[in-house]
Amino acid sequence: MVVVGADANEKGSGHGMDGQNRHLTKQSSADFGESLAPGARDPAHYEAGAGALRGRQFLETECATRSPFQRDRDRVLHSTAFRRLTHKTQVFIYHEGDHYRSRLTHSLEVAQIARTIARQLRLNEDLAECLSLAHDLGHPPFGHAGERALDGLMQGYGGFDHNAQSLRIVMKLEKKYTAFDGLNLTWEVIEGLAKHNGPVRETTSPIQKVMTELADWQTFNLGTWPSAEAQAAALSDDIAYLTHDLDDGLRAGLISIADIRELPLLDDIIARIRIDTACDVDREVTQLPYEIVRQLITALIQDMVQASRANLRALNPATPDAIRAHTHGVIGFSQSMAGQIKDLRQFLFDRVYRSEKVMAVMRRAETIVSELFHHYSVPGGSADLPRAWQQAEQSLSDQQRYRLIADYLSGMTDRFADAEHRRLFDVTPELR
Repeated sequence: MVVVGADANEKGSGHGMDGQNRHLTKQSSADFGESLAPGARDPAHYEAGAGALRGRQFLETECATRSPFQRDRDRVLHSTAFRRLTHKTQVFIYHEGDHYRSRLTHSLEVAQIARTIARQLRLNEDLAECLSLAHDLGHPPFGHAGERALDGLMQGYGGFDHNAQSLRIVMKLEKKYTAFDGLNLTWEVIEGLAKHNGPVRETTSPIQKVMTELADWQTFNLGTWPSAEAQAAALSDDIAYLTHDLDDGLRAGLISIADIRELPLLDDIIARIRIDTACDVDREVTQLPYEIVRQLITALIQDMVQASRANLRALNPATPDAIRAHTHGVIGFSQSMAGQIKDLRQFLFDRVYRSEKVMAVMRRAETIVSELFHHYSVPGGSADLPRAWQQAEQSLSDQQRYRLIADYLSGMTDRFADAEHRRLFDVTPELR
């Protein structure tokens, strides 16, 4: 039987004990959430906080009111990098409309989905939420266009990868605490961020290079799977971007309701909505897109929960580490749904991400990032960096100096990069 209550919280197990919304039940050790009532929670013996946590790199006194994972989540929420996500592109640049998603709203949607899945599977919601909020901290301005530009500019100097950059931010670039640089997050959060895309087995991976800096503290077994919570957060990222990019694509007029009916998954949802609601023409224009996205999110979550319960039942993990040691991920979609997700992703690539409207803006955004990088890297260009960055640049090797410039550029928001380019150059590409 799983023991829940005050004792678990006092031991620093990482359980989120929020009191008024907690519905306590006693589940069988073989129950993977099937008998939970809607909204009920009962973290299981295989959730990442069930055993002894591996701690933080720098010793700190534990918080009297929050579990370690709640504390990590709050550190991410209060970080400068998180606030900057407000003005970082998801697909559409900030001035193209107030209602398009940004990296910040994307991260919030990922967290909402991850908490739902974690609760249904008896996982640690706080860890899943923290990983969801932190997973995109390393994104540069202008989304993947900015990342492509920086990666090309950094070839020969270690490249640029936004997942590795997220680790650099939480490990060293955030400067908030007098006792250490970074956020000093728990081992479990660092592991989840490092393995956001699954096991990291390539020795040349940017993730591997960043993680060597923690070699004297702990081992992370990068070739194994992360916790179930990290797997849930990663797939919640997929659910969030596929559904909200579909919504934004409809809002931008890049795709239509007729277009998305080419996909059987969406055609079934649209047909069911029209039968169930008999919506009139006005509502079909204004409210049908939202209804489609709402029901698509629900369908994807339900499929993942059911498929993951089957995987957990087959594995029957005795500890959180049994999930890490398994030969493949235990959180995932059914084979049928995975195929339909692949089709939806390809549809969005063809009709939204690679549309000329989006690509034209992204090409101009890449130019802004590239020209700023070249400006800062030429002799005398660093004089236009903030004073603290100028001081940090002194006595660095070329590789270290280019990494510093990439760190500075990747921290920019879209609008700051645009304004900085206008300050330093006579002509700035119009992002329209």
